Amino acid sequence: MARLCFDYGHGGSDPGAVYMGRRESEDVLAVGREVAGILRCHGVIVDETRTSDVSLSLKDRCDFENMGSFDYFISFHRNAFKPETAAGVETYTYLNPSGKSKDLAEKIQNALVGVGFADRGVKEANFHVLRETKAPAVLIEIGFIDNSRDNALFDNKRADIASAIAKAILTHL
Repeated sequence: MARLCFDYGHGGSDPGAVYMGRRESEDVLAVGREVAGILRCHGVIVDETRTSDVSLSLKDRCDFENMGSFDYFISFHRNAFKPETAAGVETYTYLNPSGKSKDLAEKIQNALVGVGFADRGVKEANFHVLRETKAPAVLIEIGFIDNSRDNALFDNKRADIASAIAKAILTHL
């Protein structure tokens, strides 16, 4: 069965993006753990870089993945820009992505758009966790934490979001 490494962005002394008391690190830990639970029910092995509100460096996250033998590395995040100006979901791969990571990113992106997020597309970026991990990697930005509509969607459809991501991963596997 497939073995995945889930990375929940930020944590501990690094809350990530914060808006009106809401912390990215808490949002992504909650939804990511829900996705992990669904996948485990389907026999997928999911290891997590963190399971509580602790600080991890980017190097620690990559070292954790690189010490294992994972089929994929998936990093969960929420976006931020200027309050109430940007909205939607985007999924990243590393520059010149492998077919595996690009295909997974497209499936996850389409699934989240299907839940109701605006489609900001699949993009390539030179993010540390995409560049320094061995397994095909994707980074998901699940809506903008500084957008009230995205937050309402995140809160009201969190189970749907977790289910959509899990279904996209299962379909890909």
